[in-house]
Amino acid sequence: QVQLVESGGGLVQAGGSLRLSCAASGRAFSSYAMGWFRQAPGKEREFVAVISRSGTSTWYADSVKGRFTISRDNTKNTVYLQMNSLKPEDTAVYYCAADLRIGAPSLSSNMYDYWGQGTQVTVSS
Repeated sequence: QVQLVESGGGLVQAGGSLRLSCAASGRAFSSYAMGWFRQAPGKEREFVAVISRSGTSTWYADSVKGRFTISRDNTKNTVYLQMNSLKPEDTAVYYCAADLRIGAPSLSSNMYDYWGQGTQVTVSS
């Protein structure tokens, strides 16, 4: 079992920054990959970024590449999403998720085993 709790969301103006955190508990944190996904009103949940178990490999959606950075601290059981140059289209509920499978992390939300409750990010124009 894995429990995930996000924090750090809020309201920010376009061009601003936010850092999301996701604290994990339960199973050993370094044993699974972590991803961030988001869901805007009326849209399907979409992939944002994922980081490998060790933190040495990362993948990003094209829409956030160069603006968002995913990182993890395995000593603190926490994954982060640093979001810079935010745009109104980044407005969504952001979720962290755990991928417990062996092998390369998935970019598909269907492959993730555990999810946080989500944190709202609103970017005003």
